[in-house]
Amino acid sequence: MPESPSEPDEATVDAVGKLVAAFETVEQARGQLYAFHRLTGSADFALDEAAEALRKAGHSEWAEQIQSELIGLNVLPERWTFQLVEEYDDGYYAAFRELTRDVSGDLAGGRRHLHEERIKRRRRTDGRPGHEMGRPST
Repeated sequence: MPESPSEPDEATVDAVGKLVAAFETVEQARGQLYAFHRLTGSADFALDEAAEALRKAGHSEWAEQIQSELIGLNVLPERWTFQLVEEYDDGYYAAFRELTRDVSGDLAGGRRHLHEERIKRRRRTDGRPGHEMGRPST
């Protein structure tokens, strides 16, 4: 039964909640992709120091091999990590985000965390400081 006449039924709230939870997992994956991008770039720039140290230590052949074979190497065919990030953001991520917003907009009045809002309503102590309900989620 809906919490109020303007709110969706519990099954709808639960279904939208599952979709939002799946999108939150995609957000987490996106963060990991950005971390991969940053770490890979940092490692590539660190190779400059390694090659220079090898040169100074008298191992110019290894330094040259690192310089010519490893520095600037594509992580996937024809792709550096920034291209992976952009393609993920513009493709899968954008489609997932848009559909999640559309579904929550249509079925939950745009309140993506209505499921959690209902849990908060049930678990808080009415009138106790720090337990205020606050404005509805958006």
